[in-house]
Amino acid sequence: MAKIYTRTGDTGDTGLIGGGRARKDNLRVAAYGDVDELNAAIGLARAELSQALPAVEAIDLILVRLQHQLFNLGAELATASTSETVSFEVEATDVVSLENDIDHYSGVLKPLTEFVLPGGSKSAAALHLARCICRRAERKIVTLAAVEPVRPEVLRYVNRLSDLLFVLARASNHVFGVEDVTWQKG
Repeated sequence: MAKIYTRTGDTGDTGLIGGGRARKDNLRVAAYGDVDELNAAIGLARAELSQALPAVEAIDLILVRLQHQLFNLGAELATASTSETVSFEVEATDVVSLENDIDHYSGVLKPLTEFVLPGGSKSAAALHLARCICRRAERKIVTLAAVEPVRPEVLRYVNRLSDLLFVLARASNHVFGVEDVTWQKG
């Protein structure tokens, strides 16, 4: 890239991978925008976790893997639905990896007996924020899937990802020795 600005979006549209253009408020563009925001939130969580390296190295390795997968997911969503070639796809094996990570950390943590509120350590709060952004991205992708083709693996991936982010937020609190913040009814 020679310059960061191209001026091609000055009229409110943007280019899609594989050709074509879409309005910047198009569902497809909104969906991959939310995925991009989620990736940034995970980056924030990683920055917070970096203060506790090497104790959180395993969590950081998962998060960096997720950032790469989210970039692939964003690229897949940014590909025009008329394009036949997509070389960066979220696969069923990626969903299985998320499930394995959820199972691993769930086995290490105390079983849930109460609802957990976002908070605790700074990294846990950042991961809870990422989880909320993930849920928003999922809602946009579901809406997109109602009007354009979206592979089932994409929907499964974002659904499991929000669960993993919740578990990693709890794991982050555990590593930092901070109790989860629990909901107190009334």
